[in-house]
Amino acid sequence: MAAPGLRPGAAAAWMLAAGLLFAFMDAGMKWLARDYPPFQVAALRSLSALPLVALWILARGRAGTLLRVHWPLHLLRGLLGLGMMVGFVYGLARMPLSTAYTIVFVAPLMITALAVPLLGEKVGPRRWTAIAVGLAGVLVVLRPSGAGVATSAGLVVVLAALCYSMAAITVRKLALRDSPEAMVFWFLALLGLFAGAVAAFDWRPVQAQDAWVIAVVGLTGALGQVALTHAFRYGEASQIAPLEYASLLWVVVLDLAVWQVLPDAATWLGATIIVASGLYLIRRERVVGARPAAPAQTPPP
Repeated sequence: MAAPGLRPGAAAAWMLAAGLLFAFMDAGMKWLARDYPPFQVAALRSLSALPLVALWILARGRAGTLLRVHWPLHLLRGLLGLGMMVGFVYGLARMPLSTAYTIVFVAPLMITALAVPLLGEKVGPRRWTAIAVGLAGVLVVLRPSGAGVATSAGLVVVLAALCYSMAAITVRKLALRDSPEAMVFWFLALLGLFAGAVAAFDWRPVQAQDAWVIAVVGLTGALGQVALTHAFRYGEASQIAPLEYASLLWVVVLDLAVWQVLPDAATWLGATIIVASGLYLIRRERVVGARPAAPAQTPPP
């Protein structure tokens, strides 16, 4: 039985909707990446969504939470978000959307690994095995010894996934003190500021025919964030997190419909390995989290 206030069906629907909206946002960024530098695309993505997110925060009556924040962690998250977004856009311009998504799906495995040194969490041998298998799946996608995507683009997307993972670690710390609205707002604002500052040195005039694409990126990015917030409000993270992998289906359809490409056999194989490892990791973390807590001990000085 679901806990009071939880609505598993609604949470699943919101999570699937968020994945679809973010897939359209990323497809729009891939479209823009043909004609604009990565830093400019990152700035356009953030600045186009920020007004809509601000309206959402005002409608919720949560504007007062925006200034009661932990600034150092927000600044760090903004810089990590810059690395994530620019690296991802760089890869989108040079590989199919589905391939970039497959590589980024290794991020949950990275988060678990990074939680050991950065958060002091304990990871058992089974979860370390899942992490190793997932990283092997990335090597299958990159195919460093063959004609794969182990070029600068593939490696940059791996670094983007690493930046995403480290940013997620900061979210775990920020969630203890800052509101969700503040985390969304300042992530977009700082990302737009940092990316815009760099893009200003190579800013290209925005063409009129691209205005609708920028609008789609901003609208789907803002609505996707709202959908994601509702998903985690109505459901438990361990139950809805696996649905994030459904977005791979959305981007495969978009790749086929817009760019007439499909993932090759190696990418499908690597995706299967990465997703299977991620699903096992989620299941394992749920099992470990359900165990009774050990008796409290006196903390070290």
